[in-house]
Amino acid sequence: MTAPATPRRIVIAGGGTAGWLAAAILTRQLGPFAEITLIESDEIGTVGVGESTIPTVRAFHALIGVDEREFMEATGASFKLGISFENWARHGDRYIHSFGDVGQSTWMSDFHHFWLEAQARGIAEPFGAYCYEHEAAAADRFAVGGTPALNYAYHFDAGRYAHFLRGKAEANGLRRIEGRIDRVVRDADSGDIATLILADGTAVPGDLFFDCTGFRALLIGEALGVGFEDWGEWLPTNRALAMQTEATGPAPPYTRAIAHDAGWRWKIPLQHRVGTGLVYCADYLSDDAARARLLAAAEGRTLIEPRLIRFRTGRRKAAWQHNCIALSLASGFVEPLESTSIHLIMIALTRFLQLLPAGRPSAAAIARFNGQAAQEIEGVRDFIILHYHLTGRDEPFWRDRRTMAIPDSLAERIALFRDSANAYQADHDLFRVASWLQVMLGQRLAASSHHPLLRLMPSNQLNAVLQGIRQRISASVDALPSHETYLQDYLRSKGPPTLRTHR
Repeated sequence: MTAPATPRRIVIAGGGTAGWLAAAILTRQLGPFAEITLIESDEIGTVGVGESTIPTVRAFHALIGVDEREFMEATGASFKLGISFENWARHGDRYIHSFGDVGQSTWMSDFHHFWLEAQARGIAEPFGAYCYEHEAAAADRFAVGGTPALNYAYHFDAGRYAHFLRGKAEANGLRRIEGRIDRVVRDADSGDIATLILADGTAVPGDLFFDCTGFRALLIGEALGVGFEDWGEWLPTNRALAMQTEATGPAPPYTRAIAHDAGWRWKIPLQHRVGTGLVYCADYLSDDAARARLLAAAEGRTLIEPRLIRFRTGRRKAAWQHNCIALSLASGFVEPLESTSIHLIMIALTRFLQLLPAGRPSAAAIARFNGQAAQEIEGVRDFIILHYHLTGRDEPFWRDRRTMAIPDSLAERIALFRDSANAYQADHDLFRVASWLQVMLGQRLAASSHHPLLRLMPSNQLNAVLQGIRQRISASVDALPSHETYLQDYLRSKGPPTLRTHR
């Protein structure tokens, strides 16, 4: 086979989850044709708090040849069916944004129109009752396989995950260089990055570079001067305190996002511990008060003291500039609320491979990459803003979120649902209709009307449709073991435990 004229020397600047994900897929897919080098300094810490994912992670794992059981054993992972949002719309409220579809739709209208009509007639159960993943999460039940199959993701230890990926990449020929990047040398004619100079004087030349240097954005920002579009007016949280505690009970198959008066707190259950932290805005809560609040909320013995992370939400005005592609924090950050950070790394890497340049990257390919990246992260931004804006909480932080001006793209979505109960997934949207609905309804957004033809449907027929869906889901959930039991059996066995199934 003749090797294509792709960039032969690819350099990844920085490790952590972003760097090692890049190393894992590039060595797997381009190993025979390119020399992949990763530069990482043990002196420079990583953020290391991206420990919750969405289901797209499973497709990416397939691309890099990950065995699920091996991965879960190596990273202390647990399964995840969604996120439990607590105290967001009102104190005492709780809803689960699950990974599943809700009910059954028709060509004329989505299922939630049927549900709204049934609710108006007093014959509907809560919206989540018609979603298999929602009900399994609420009951702390889980299994891989079965009929129907659950749509799931993972919680895992970020440090162990990077180590796991490193093993995969190095087995596929990755060259790792230990060292701190001191200077970035650019080609005088093209403006491309030519060489990275390390603190000890080592020169690392390359044809293509991935910037995984975190918020510093050493290559894309400092060297190439790509500006940053700040979204602090919509997403003003700018601090996070992260720590780890011992587990005090079985791991549920969902992340918890618990709102407080200046932001929210996360709880991510792993096999061996719990990852927890506090996200807040420093204009409404001091660092000392945030630390005291996080420690007071800890339910198990503290394993690692709270670590302060400063951040700002927004994106680089270009994720690909010259011969440099920024990943993760170097490219943009929308805050961790819906666990999208790792997905955005993965989709950027797969998009790069789809647009793999034959020689010097073309302006058209770079523009396509940047356009898609911008659309996707802006869609995620709007989805996150939705949680903050639709609230009935009355503390200053939340009152300001409720009354702030929001992006036109989100305002149009809210108006469409409020006026006619319609929701949609655009081509570039990560989140499906079911996700928008679960959050809109969970945050108490009410529709003034829904599809008018459903008013003609007899109540007994409408009730029969909903009850049929509900009964199938209940039977399927009843057949599942507890998440804790399944997790233990799954990791001990050579194959998934046998399940009773319901069709």
